Amino acid sequence: MRLIHTSDWHLGRSFHGVGLLGAQGRYLDHLVDVVRQEQIDAVLVSGDIYDRALPSPDTVALLDDAVVRLLDAGAAVILSSGNHDSATRLGFASRVLERAGLHIRTTLESVGTPVTLGDTHVYPIPFLEPSLVADELGCQDRTHAAVLRAVMSRVTTDQRSRGGQSVVMAHAFVTGATTSESERDISVGGMGAVPVEVFDGVDYVALGHLHGAQQPREHVRYSGSPVAMSFSETGHVKGSWLVDLDGAEPSFTFVEAPVERQLHRLRGNLDDLLAGPTYAPAETGWCQVTLTDPVRPLGAMERVRSRFPHTLQLLFDGPTDQIAARSYAQRTRGRSDIDVCCDFLEHVREGAPASDEEREVFASALAESTVARRRRDDEGEVGDVSVGRSGVA
Repeated sequence: MRLIHTSDWHLGRSFHGVGLLGAQGRYLDHLVDVVRQEQIDAVLVSGDIYDRALPSPDTVALLDDAVVRLLDAGAAVILSSGNHDSATRLGFASRVLERAGLHIRTTLESVGTPVTLGDTHVYPIPFLEPSLVADELGCQDRTHAAVLRAVMSRVTTDQRSRGGQSVVMAHAFVTGATTSESERDISVGGMGAVPVEVFDGVDYVALGHLHGAQQPREHVRYSGSPVAMSFSETGHVKGSWLVDLDGAEPSFTFVEAPVERQLHRLRGNLDDLLAGPTYAPAETGWCQVTLTDPVRPLGAMERVRSRFPHTLQLLFDGPTDQIAARSYAQRTRGRSDIDVCCDFLEHVREGAPASDEEREVFASALAESTVARRRRDDEGEVGDVSVGRSGVA
């Protein structure tokens, strides 16, 4: 059994105002070619198929075309929903489509029922909001770890009755993995982390959510996003995992994806950047440029783009800027939503920090806001309602 594990396509995403649909389409062309050349049996896409709950018609058409070509290439296609997807929209007509080889899993009810391919059983676990499903699963804690423990109990019970090999697809933040700036925070008050031990007992775990390819354990892997979506992903090697389950132990091959433009982070004095020969490779790439001049140069972006025409972000970090107050984005970077709320409360109270009880009130309010957004997405209201800063991802 040969599988391709991919995730986090985020179809319809833009990168600092530049649409990525063309680059995403070229990745899907590449994926179809790999399926044909490597005689892949199934394509596993572990969540965040779309970037928004209400994707544009062009985005839907791109997915439709890709799925048809993957099926024509001879592979089954298994999609599970992520935190960016509308479970209701993505799952529409899933029972009918399953007859054609397209398996879409978006609901709690589907968890524990595998897609069986020969003697391999694939268990897709869609992203499950703890506030919505914890009670139904009998979880005492409303955390992602508690929810995934409960659904993995269903999976292992079913697997024991079937035998063969087992593969789990999940969309989660597993402890020990590395994040980037382009992922939407799925935690509230630190309740999003899932111990890797939750996935013990299966042959392979195909994870989604984090955008860098990595492996918290040998059999537990993130494919990462196939296209970069933030400058924090500079240096990432994008691609998919080819998983071969035919031997005694699974074997893994990373298949690199085509790169639309390389990412470059440049830092220095403007004159040095414009003249330095070491910066030549950045002339054709997407650039984030940080200028360290003591005084902000006039017409800085125009001058930067005279050499680096694909500069998307221009930052300043000279002595004057270090003295000046930091921007809101800089002050909140790396802070969780609940920490931002508590920081604000401390600010308006002139230094009095939030108490444990107040943190609990914020955590409850943020959880309710997350649930409201997901319900809005599924009920079809227009607009992207987000929690705190997490909506930027």
